[in-house]
Amino acid sequence: MLAVWFGAWALNAALANRARGAGARLAVPVIFGVTLLVLWEMAVQLYDISFVILPAPSAIWARMIAETATLWADFQQTILKGALAGYIIGCGAAFLAALAVDRSGFLQRGLLPVGNFIAALPIVGTAPIFVMWFGFGWQSKSAVVVAMVFFPMLVNCVQGMKASDAMQRDLMRTYAASYGQTLLKLRLPTALPFIFNGLKICTTLALIGAIVAEFFGSPTVGMGFRIKIEMGRLAMDMVWAEIAVAALAGSLFYGLVALIETRLTFWHPSQRR
Repeated sequence: MLAVWFGAWALNAALANRARGAGARLAVPVIFGVTLLVLWEMAVQLYDISFVILPAPSAIWARMIAETATLWADFQQTILKGALAGYIIGCGAAFLAALAVDRSGFLQRGLLPVGNFIAALPIVGTAPIFVMWFGFGWQSKSAVVVAMVFFPMLVNCVQGMKASDAMQRDLMRTYAASYGQTLLKLRLPTALPFIFNGLKICTTLALIGAIVAEFFGSPTVGMGFRIKIEMGRLAMDMVWAEIAVAALAGSLFYGLVALIETRLTFWHPSQRR
């Protein structure tokens, strides 16, 4: 096991220090992830770890292949309906609220503390309430996601609106630019790194919120529902299969947002290589 670890470490170090380009940047995390899976498999086989405590990656993969239809149905219910809908609604509402806050000092002093209060509410307390309000379908899960992503997105958008320099804003006023022109030409482009930072944070929050909300009531489909049921049956390979699908979906979702960010904020110092 130590030989596998040090060999992969040396290969990754060489790639990270010498190689350039998108292929090399992708190869480093892939090699690291594969190394962890190999060590995981070896540890389970060598030390005869109980299936209930930690199933082997090969067993999890076999279950994923055997239960593809179930995993796809759970993915649709939790990710595509609950998490994605709540993410779009919550982030969109936060962006519009940030525009209103930017125009009104009253809202800035009144809305942000209220948003902070809502963000501090524990999900295990709000999820059952939303289930009672909106039913057992994906709508209640989306409501939980909206409550979770709204405030982080709002804070990042408000901070982004303030990112432009006073001299730049004075220059726009010198050119007799209206508020809308200043917003589109100066303030929104300057705020884009902050906006995308909020969007990336909310990708993981949306998945967590949708999955946890299903523990408190859902139809007989969904990732949270499946994890709760299979835990009771000690079918840990299925539990880990759901976790793997959620992790892959979250990574792809985050990567998609990050890719869009690199295309739209190529001018920002954080994107220069």
